[in-house]
Amino acid sequence: MTDCCVRPRNALGRRHARAHDGGMDDERIHLSRTVPSVYEKLAAFSSEVAKVAKEAGVPLATAELVQLHASQLNGCAFCIRVHTKRLIDAGESPERLAMLPAWRESGIYDERERAALTLVESITLIRDGGLSEHAYRDVLDFLSVDEYAAVAWIGVAINAFNRVAITGRYATEPADD
Repeated sequence: MTDCCVRPRNALGRRHARAHDGGMDDERIHLSRTVPSVYEKLAAFSSEVAKVAKEAGVPLATAELVQLHASQLNGCAFCIRVHTKRLIDAGESPERLAMLPAWRESGIYDERERAALTLVESITLIRDGGLSEHAYRDVLDFLSVDEYAAVAWIGVAINAFNRVAITGRYATEPADD
């Protein structure tokens, strides 16, 4: 016999509230609000990564492009919005933004951008084996050691932020343009 009022069990076998009855499914726990001290350290880490990237000579547009692409790969709507807006505000062309998901085929990104995209893509999709030896050598043909390290840290940072935003289902309502 089934009881329509019994709440379904979650993946851990526990009963959970339904959204319509005001339960916890209405809004996800935001890690940044729940434990702000850790989020502040993540933000400080990200600021340090940006400083390292600037000192290494990684152009701001390249840093934003790789963060946008990692966010696209991870399906992080919140971060896609943030980095798209930053790129638009910096004067990035609509064509380059539109072509980013197909960057390998597009031919509109320079060799250094392509190397950075290759590196961050391998970090983001690490489950696919990471950066192959061949790709590693190709990346180092276009990025210095310092640029490589900076772009790799950008990849680590954006993947962390993507996971925080996705876990908390950060809001992405229509913008008030």
